[in-house]
Amino acid sequence: MPVLLNPYLHLHGTAREAMTHYQSLFGGELDVMTFAQMGEQGEHADQVMHAMLRGEHGVTLMAADVPPGMTVAPGDTVTLSLSGDDEPRLRGWFEALAEGGQVHVPLERQVWGDVFGQCADRFGVTWLVNIAAPA
Repeated sequence: MPVLLNPYLHLHGTAREAMTHYQSLFGGELDVMTFAQMGEQGEHADQVMHAMLRGEHGVTLMAADVPPGMTVAPGDTVTLSLSGDDEPRLRGWFEALAEGGQVHVPLERQVWGDVFGQCADRFGVTWLVNIAAPA
């Protein structure tokens, strides 16, 4: 799997609506995972934990609803996501991006099986890195 760089949208309860709209514009396949599917309960259980649109013409877009307790201000709703299965390369990039910045989520195995981390680089750009679990 090649490394993929794409925007990741962080929304307040409208991720499913937004991604359905973008699918109507860009076509392609939309995968949606809710918080409930990962074992979460409560009022946000049916909200989107992760959605990925593999649109036509090379368009790839990801999105999630911000869980309770997290805030996102207008202008902070987009991050950059690096994903793939080249673990050494993606780990190296994560470490380099985090240098002089701030690690928000350490790069480690998550409940969905992949290795994931989040950091802000020294320029204030937030990066999500997801290393796919071996097939």
